[in-house]
Amino acid sequence: MSALFERWTGLALLDPGLLLLALLVPVALWIAGRRGGPALSFAPLSLFGGSHALPGSWRTRLLFLPRALTALGLLLLVVAIARPAARERLPLEAEGIDILLCLDTSSSMTANDMDLATRRTRLALARDAAVRFVRGREHDRTGLLTFTRYPDVRCPLTLDHDALESILQDVRAVRGEGPEDATGIGTAVARAAQVLDGSSAASKVVVLLTDGDENVAQAGAEGEIAPTHAAQLCEKLGVRVYAIVAGTGRPDPGGTWSKPDPQAVREIATRTGGAFLEAEDAGALDRVYGQIDALERTFFEEPRTVVRDRYLPFLAAALALVFLGALLAASVLEVQP
Repeated sequence: MSALFERWTGLALLDPGLLLLALLVPVALWIAGRRGGPALSFAPLSLFGGSHALPGSWRTRLLFLPRALTALGLLLLVVAIARPAARERLPLEAEGIDILLCLDTSSSMTANDMDLATRRTRLALARDAAVRFVRGREHDRTGLLTFTRYPDVRCPLTLDHDALESILQDVRAVRGEGPEDATGIGTAVARAAQVLDGSSAASKVVVLLTDGDENVAQAGAEGEIAPTHAAQLCEKLGVRVYAIVAGTGRPDPGGTWSKPDPQAVREIATRTGGAFLEAEDAGALDRVYGQIDALERTFFEEPRTVVRDRYLPFLAAALALVFLGALLAASVLEVQP
């Protein structure tokens, strides 16, 4: 009965056992009916030509109403005694983290040295690892910035992770030797910090993934943002950077294979309070994202509920129905001897 009541009304009964009092309602009505009978017997009023309760009149058809209203009122009184209550969920008190994924899409990300079994590219592996990372951050706003020579905000900070995943899966590397095929790490990190600057989140994080060195803001390049300057900006704005260097290296013009110099991205991570991480294969990439996931966690209280009594409307309705039934019985629907 309690479950049925909750399904109909959305309210729970705190003392459902008291609903058994409803079995006393017919007894109470029967006792009241016996006490309400006339002390003396009189002939029906209709024999004397009266019209107060002629058969077929509207008063005759409604003679049941006072007792029905009284019965309904008593049943509502029993419901009120059983203490109907609403369970309201309290909102989470802690805010999530704002995370901006900063993904290198230069042509070197098409190398397939990280997964020799499937020969999938660095970019494909990075995309899939990022998707898994995002799926575990349901309370965090997450965005996406891709970069080569210039940064491009592909998805603003959002809780719509399905949309973000769709955008991630569509990310492609630029054409090799094209005008944008370069690695502007400093500019990308500075742009990411700018995106996060307007955030009011408890924590602001950039997850930078690249496979190469800074080759845009080099000595003599005017108007370019060096990684050191980007680190200073992040430090000023309270943005932490987790820097991931992916892959085993890249081929030099002479055909030799060399690893990139991680000094620039290491400095960004260290200076901003983040971490520098390396991932040479697909498994390492997932472990790196797992480390970031463990480090960047905001404490959320478990969802709580508050119970609010809702018996007053039932009590008020019960008293109103009982009063209305008594009023009708004593006035227009009065049964006279």
